[in-house]
Order: sequence, then C-alpha cells, then structure tokens
Amino acid sequence: MAASISAGLTLAPVRAEPRTLFIAAWVLCCLFYFLQYALRSAPGVMIPELTAAFGLTTLGISALLGLYYYTYATFALVSGASLDRYGAKLPIFIGILTTGIGSVLFGLGSMGLAEGGRLLQGAGSAFAFTGAVYLAVHGFSAKWLATAVGFTQLAGMLGGFAGQFAVSPLVHGTIPWESFWIYSGALLALLAVVALVVTPRREDRAPGTFWSMFAPYRIVLTNPQSYLCGFIGGLLFMPTTIGDMIWGVPFLHLGLGVPTGEAVARASMVPLGWVIGAPLLGYLADRIRRRKPALYGGIGLMLVSGICVAYLGEYIPPYIGGLLFGIGSGAAMIPYTMIKEANPDHVKGSATGAMNFLVFSLSAFLAPVFGLVLMRLSGGAVLTAEHFRLANGIWVAAIVLALILAFFLRETGSRKAA
Repeated sequence: MAASISAGLTLAPVRAEPRTLFIAAWVLCCLFYFLQYALRSAPGVMIPELTAAFGLTTLGISALLGLYYYTYATFALVSGASLDRYGAKLPIFIGILTTGIGSVLFGLGSMGLAEGGRLLQGAGSAFAFTGAVYLAVHGFSAKWLATAVGFTQLAGMLGGFAGQFAVSPLVHGTIPWESFWIYSGALLALLAVVALVVTPRREDRAPGTFWSMFAPYRIVLTNPQSYLCGFIGGLLFMPTTIGDMIWGVPFLHLGLGVPTGEAVARASMVPLGWVIGAPLLGYLADRIRRRKPALYGGIGLMLVSGICVAYLGEYIPPYIGGLLFGIGSGAAMIPYTMIKEANPDHVKGSATGAMNFLVFSLSAFLAPVFGLVLMRLSGGAVLTAEHFRLANGIWVAAIVLALILAFFLRETGSRKAA
C-alpha cells in the first residue's frame, strides 16, 4: 500500500519475460486484493448472524473477527521476504489458496473452524498487496509505477466497499451467510489456479538458507523512522479497518437508529472515500514532491470528519461524513511510501512487509480491546448511541496521536524542506 513508490520491491533478477505477462499477473493479484478486502469487511454487515450462530458476546465477536489481523501481521513479514527470495509465482498461489480455504472453513458454521478460517484468511491475504506491488515493479516502467500501485490500492478499497454495500443484500435476502463464505472460497481457489498458470516463474534462486531471507529486516527494524511510519499508518488504519468495517454498521443501526440497509450504505462510504483519497493524496504528494504536507492534510480531514461522524452524526448530511472520513483516511498510504524511501533500495520488499506487520499488529491489538470497551460500557445490554460515543474516543485519540507522531517523521520527498 503506497501512494507513490519510486523503486517498488527489491528488483531481484528474473527471467526475461514480456512485461505483458507481469501486467496480466498483476491484474489477477489486484483481483485477489479486491476479494480479500471484501472478506475483511464483510463480517461488519453480518454481526447479528454471526453472534447468533456462534453464541458470542460483543467481546467474543470482536475477538473472532480480529483473529484475521494476528496472522496478517505475522505473514506480512513472510510475504515480503519470500517474494524477494523466490519470486511471485508460488507465494502468490499459496496466498490465494490459503485465503480461499480460510473462507470455506469460516462458512462451515463451527466455532473452531471459524477461528481457524479467520486465521488462514489473514495469513493468505498478507500476500495480496505485497505480491501486486512486486508484479507491478516488473511489469511497469518507473514512469507508471506509482499509478499502478495507486490502482492496486483502489482495487482493495473497492473490495472493502463491496464487502459492505454488495454483500449485505446477498446475505440478508439471496443466500445464507454461510454460503457466501463457501462460494467466495471456491472463487479464490479458481483464481489461485489461474494465477499459478499466468504468473512468470523466477529461474534463479537467491543464495543462502531459508532463514537468511529475513536478514533485510535487521536493517528495516533498526531504523527508528520505520517504526514511526508503521505506528502512524497503523493508527490511521484502525478507525477504518475496525471502527468502520467491523463496527460501522452496528454504530449507525443500534446507536443512531438508522435502518439496516441505509446503515450499510452509509458505512460503505468510508472505503469508497478511500478509493478517492488514496490516489488523490498520493498524487498530491508526488506533485509537490513532499510527503508530509499531504499526510498532514489527510489526517486533518480525517480528524474533523471523524469527530463529526462519531459525535454529530444526527446533524451532518447522511453519507457525506463517511465519504470525507474515507478520503482523509487515504493519508494512511503515505507512510508506506515513506518507509521505502527511508530505507536502502535493497530492502524495499522487506520494508513493505515490516510496514504491514507494524500496521496490522496495532489492529490485532485494538480489535478485541474495542469490543471489550463496548461490552464494559453496555454491561452486556443492547448497545446505544452513548456507548458508541464513549468508545469512539479511542479512534479520535488514535488520529490525534498519529498527527503528533507525524511531526517527528523525516521528510523523504525529493523536494525536502530546507
């Protein structure tokens, strides 16, 4: 995930293949990114069904869905290193297939299988964005690379939008929620086979043992700027990945009394806003050749619109607040660029893996915490607007903290401040 990537992942030697093969594989990986984002956000529109099926409390459902981020964070490290070492063909195939198997397991209706399925979904999904960027590096010239990565992120956020806006009418009228997960798994399995056939093979093999592929992380994770980028990105992601994609619909429906269908549509405005904001802020950062002004602007818009949605939802026009919040949230992509620019060229693949690890480790930590806070505030009773207003202070604090940490970031754009 990056607003602008000047060099992409590590440019390891690959067999001379027509760029069109890498571009075709990139398109398939973008489709994978779309689907995994849809699976990430889809549970937000089926909270009542999942709660009833598994007999879970508010904390329990939050913990179950949050399992995704534990394996996503862990395998983010594996994905970046394995792509640098082995190329894209086998790692991406394994990632897509693992996500598909996890989807099927989640839809079988057993609590144990659902937990395992959610863990597998996170592990496999960690290969989607990193794999797409790797393929874009080899398929596009430097002139078009930032555009390709922008479209990659656009595909993911369209998936987040579809996971709410399109999935809700399916599971509430057309098919049972279990069938949605099983059909999604079958589609991913088919995509895995197609991607395996299309993706070019890497003929050479990097020297060293399996564990040596993790050596670049020593460079990335001893750089203080890497941690700043990771924490800022994570703090900006959480209000979207947890606050909206899991709890946005319950907040609007239970807290503000918005009908379910309208609540889904309004919550889906946030990922739709990402579709606009991520490439827009990335283009702005490229255009002015500085990263921090675009980052500050996005955080500011996110903070103001987020406060309006959380505390003044009855007084702002429907859909507008969520859309503006999503546009501002696109600023979370800029630290992905900055961590690459703050580290040497030969560890850029691992920089992406480290960034995802730091970002989604925060989401893994906060997902059950937010559920616990809601449960404590409500005492196990029906959630109300007041409960959500108090709990939403967590997201406001996260955005403010991200803004404070941004002042300590070193500008990495080509036109650095004097």
